[in-house]
Amino acid sequence: VQLQASGGGLVQAGDSLRLSCAASGLTFGTYTMGWYRQAPGKEREWVAAISSGGNTFYADSVKGRFTISRDNAKNTVYLEMNSLKPEDTAVYYCAAGLRGWGASNVGYWGQGTLVTVSS
Repeated sequence: VQLQASGGGLVQAGDSLRLSCAASGLTFGTYTMGWYRQAPGKEREWVAAISSGGNTFYADSVKGRFTISRDNAKNTVYLEMNSLKPEDTAVYYCAAGLRGWGASNVGYWGQGTLVTVSS
């Protein structure tokens, strides 16, 4: 299984950014997919998830600002991030096979993509 995340970068507070994660080596449409993030000196935390049926779930810290979506034809999951804040600065990780929201409940991890939000 490979999860290739992309789309990170340096933006200013209030800007938007879209992350993408291309998956291979798994039956993508059957997996719950998610995004996590890890800020310097902090534990990895769950951000958002989307079930195989398209149901979406968000951490309170991003609800109303972030949108997760998936394109099963492209084996890709997205994270649209709006109204970014400096506290959103972190390495963002794509994940597959979530069995819960804790990081220990993830089946597969992708490499991270760095998002830096300047004030």
